[in-house]
Amino acid sequence: MFGPKRRLDMLTFSPVPKGYLVGGAVRDALLSRKSSDLDWLVADPETTARAVADSLGGSVFPLDEARGFWRVVAQGLTRDYLRLDSDLGSNLRERDFTINALAVQADGTIIDPFDGRKDIKSKSLRMIRSENLYSDPLRVLRAVRFATGLGFKIEAKTLLCCQQVIQQQLEGTCALPAWERIAEELDKIIMSQNPVYGFQLLNDLKALDLYLPEIVTMQGVEQGGFHHLDVFEHSLEALYQLVQRFPESDASLRWATLLHDVAKPVTKTYDDSARYYHFYGHDQQGAEIATRVLERLRYSSLEVKKASSLISLHMLPLPKSDKEARRFVHKRKEVLPDLLKLMIADREAAQGKLSSAKNREAYRLALAKVLAILDEPQPEAPLMTGSEVMTVLGILPGPKVGEAVRFIQEAQAVGDVNTKEEAEALLKTYALRQGWI
Repeated sequence: MFGPKRRLDMLTFSPVPKGYLVGGAVRDALLSRKSSDLDWLVADPETTARAVADSLGGSVFPLDEARGFWRVVAQGLTRDYLRLDSDLGSNLRERDFTINALAVQADGTIIDPFDGRKDIKSKSLRMIRSENLYSDPLRVLRAVRFATGLGFKIEAKTLLCCQQVIQQQLEGTCALPAWERIAEELDKIIMSQNPVYGFQLLNDLKALDLYLPEIVTMQGVEQGGFHHLDVFEHSLEALYQLVQRFPESDASLRWATLLHDVAKPVTKTYDDSARYYHFYGHDQQGAEIATRVLERLRYSSLEVKKASSLISLHMLPLPKSDKEARRFVHKRKEVLPDLLKLMIADREAAQGKLSSAKNREAYRLALAKVLAILDEPQPEAPLMTGSEVMTVLGILPGPKVGEAVRFIQEAQAVGDVNTKEEAEALLKTYALRQGWI
């Protein structure tokens, strides 16, 4: 990979225009990683982009016509074409890190003025120069994202410069990036294979103080009982457990896991008689705090609702019987199985004095009941529709009909009724008790 020829096979990137392939695609090729984005520096971006789109049957459109920035989307790849206004060396000198300041000529020759290949080999993330980080403070988050995603270590001088940029941002002497850009980087960090490393780096840099102060408040908050870690460390451990067990977890579930105890600092009380900490209501208040955090990070309303719902429900007691398990599944089906994944991660991250082998086994058995029911085929249709409810009870459309339908659906889910006749009989009994008939 780091042989003397210093060339890449350009067939991987065809069609190859007259110009230079630059940045992340070159880095990824040297790391034997696939890249979905190709960045080219060319003399005439529009003409080049249109020709490539025609040859590949893709779509082409301008991103910034004034700067000569065109994009082609074809065959699962995004190809960006930017005008090379200055010499190549000047362009590479303005980039963030040495591993991204690489270019390849059309014949495959690698241009590496800042020893980026050496840093790739040593897994080191090194800035080109400090001015480049100050010119775009978002590059501090990019440093964390690259270190997290690639498993690199941020070089000492670069790390110090990142800390200084963050400190100036905290002091208000250095501008904040737009929240849309911040959110994009944080999303990539939490969706990486090792997000805990990323959030530990963000904490070391004081970037959490700047972008996610709600998480910082969890530091140093002792818990005791089932827990052996403070709230902050427990939350990171829960995220680790989640990603290790369920690597397919989406962003909503990952954020819910990281933020599930975010309200513990503001709900913490101490029972002197029992010598025990309490955090009453931290699930509901945590859902509210998480909603504010994720809205700030520009997540969609559906993603925010899912994460907040998971947090609000994560303290639910697990069912002990099959019937309770069926009711649990029926009432929480919209957030299952993700709620179980969060609960598993939360429990596995707690190894305190009260976390015995016996109660951990009981927890696993309760989870197994729910999982078994989730695997069962769902009924093809409800036993009774709204119109059938009105006919049986002789009532008009209104809230009672919806309540009755939900009552029968739950009874069907837990196995209290299995036929339409049983459903009608139970519905009449329910209606009498409610005073409807």
